[in-house]
Amino acid sequence: MRLTKALAVGVAVVAALTTTVACRDSRELSFGNSGTPQVKIMIGGLSKVIYLPGQLTQQLDGFRKQGLDVELFDQPSGATAETSLLAGEVQAVVGFYDHAIDLQTKDQCITSVVQFANVPGEAEMVATSKADQIRSGADFKGRTLGVTSLGSSTDFLTKALALKGGVSSKDYTPARAGAGQQFIAALNQGQIDAGMTTDPTIAQLTSTGQGKVLYDMRTVEGTRAALGGLYPASSLYMTCAVVERYPEVVQKLANAFVASLRWLSTHTPEEVAAIMPPSFAGGDQALYVKSLRDSLPMFTSDGRMDADGARNVLAVLGESSSNVKPWKDRIDLSKTYTTRFVEAANAALG
Repeated sequence: MRLTKALAVGVAVVAALTTTVACRDSRELSFGNSGTPQVKIMIGGLSKVIYLPGQLTQQLDGFRKQGLDVELFDQPSGATAETSLLAGEVQAVVGFYDHAIDLQTKDQCITSVVQFANVPGEAEMVATSKADQIRSGADFKGRTLGVTSLGSSTDFLTKALALKGGVSSKDYTPARAGAGQQFIAALNQGQIDAGMTTDPTIAQLTSTGQGKVLYDMRTVEGTRAALGGLYPASSLYMTCAVVERYPEVVQKLANAFVASLRWLSTHTPEEVAAIMPPSFAGGDQALYVKSLRDSLPMFTSDGRMDADGARNVLAVLGESSSNVKPWKDRIDLSKTYTTRFVEAANAALG
């Protein structure tokens, strides 16, 4: 199985989306000469701890054991990943569940088939030099706040935290800050005052004293305090058309990911770090282990969606998202996720 580190998508794909969909049936899967299903999965940041089950399943040989030929692609922005899914470039995305709700307002149907976490695994980080000035969302007014990209889940969450503090999204400036070293540089150079990011970036900022955690949504307690309830986030989602057309393939994917989540729940951060690609540690294995220790508790052990959490995601977006707000009473949550595949996977595993 080949791992591709990058896929060229973005503005050109967005501009050509209609044409691409017309030429390529996104409901189709390819099968090799042996009849092996070939599945392309876009991950919204391959080395981010929040999406660890994607690469972990590859490392554990989980896809091959299920008779799948899976290729992973890296795209740091969840918003671009969803565009690639709708364009038929990939058949699945490892990204945030909230895109399923947002896209329903645009008459697009995608559904989470395996829920990796019921909390975001994100933190709002503030530059240490400005930590005494920015203490909550109420202090976001007039500030420049980093997100992975506009329309991403970090953008959704930033709007929610600002609104909780009484600050409109029009009262601050969102800036594309990416992740990793790009995010750290933006914070250090004053391009952003604060921003939303994940481990291992959080661990790098806190260990060096360059940034401080303002809102910690890596835990159930922190997520409830920030968002008023659980907020199911990282997941495997696919178009409803593919799920309906290829349930056997979707079941194999669910089997592989649920097995990985179970493995993850019974192994130490050190054991997890040892099996991941060395590049994920960025040259500092001890820091990577720390980032795993801080974030691994967010993962489910069975891939099940928390139904109350899904309703809270809708409630949060219904207040903070200009797309969802007019639609909040018409969103059909039953179309945004399914538990049928993880239930079967768990039953098979015993």
